[in-house]
Amino acid sequence: MARILSLTLNPALDLTVQLARLEPGAVNRSQAMLTHAAGKGVNVAQVLADLGHQVTVGGFLGADNPQAFDALIARRGFVDAFIRVPGETRSNIKIAEHDGRVTDINAPGPQVSAQAQEAMLEQLTRIAPGHDVVVVAGSLPRGVSPQWLYALLQHLKTLGLKVALDTSGEALRAGLQAAPWLIKPNTEELADALDCPADTPAQQAQAAKRLHAQGVEHVVVSQGAEGVNWFTANGAFHATPPRVTVASTVGAGDSLLAGMLHGLLVQDSAHTTLARATAIAAMAVTQIGFGISDDAHLARLESGVQVRPLTEQ
Repeated sequence: MARILSLTLNPALDLTVQLARLEPGAVNRSQAMLTHAAGKGVNVAQVLADLGHQVTVGGFLGADNPQAFDALIARRGFVDAFIRVPGETRSNIKIAEHDGRVTDINAPGPQVSAQAQEAMLEQLTRIAPGHDVVVVAGSLPRGVSPQWLYALLQHLKTLGLKVALDTSGEALRAGLQAAPWLIKPNTEELADALDCPADTPAQQAQAAKRLHAQGVEHVVVSQGAEGVNWFTANGAFHATPPRVTVASTVGAGDSLLAGMLHGLLVQDSAHTTLARATAIAAMAVTQIGFGISDDAHLARLESGVQVRPLTEQ
């Protein structure tokens, strides 16, 4: 299997609160509360590990509360490449209701100094070569600019690495200028990054054509329950997921990204790659937490995914 470096520049401790229905302005009683070491790149790493890959995790981690991350890294057997910075890793609150609605309250994260940013670049120069792909996922912490993200992606490409980027807003706009190998926006993120509509397959195809011309090879557009559109220079495909009971949508996009990377790295067919990735994302929404917990369940979900060539509409 492959060696993958997964960078989470702004990781988080996710506190998921489960309740029947959120009543704003009233006292709400939770049915369960779960805490996970998380962040988009960390979530991707867990799924990739379950798929058999060797994973190095990195990013900026608060030095005052690393325990949950240290435990996860040890349990999963990850190589630890996090740069520790002063302060606490942020905590994000996820309120998950029975109907599948999730309300996110995300904190900003610690301040990351120029010295810490330089330390990461120096460390990546040492450790990144030898990996098959680098994932850069999530938001930017305080002190890290979109321009620095662009420089990071360019540096990784200079080291000869394929870069998969999953971010949004100004970070995605800057990152696209570095022409990453793969991106995975949702429709709103794609439209915002390119200042163009991206609601229909035809609009997405036009956006993907622009990105292919810039050097982006794979454009994976996630659309929640409506499925996934995948645009390559050689064709476009749509996957419709099976119907599932939603526990939480947190981590579904990260699971999709991990599944797509797996299929591309092991050189599965386009149909198999997209079907399995969509099934992994469908499994993610049925559970709280990250990873592939039941191979038989995943196989059943994969058999229910419908993949077809995408015809612009």
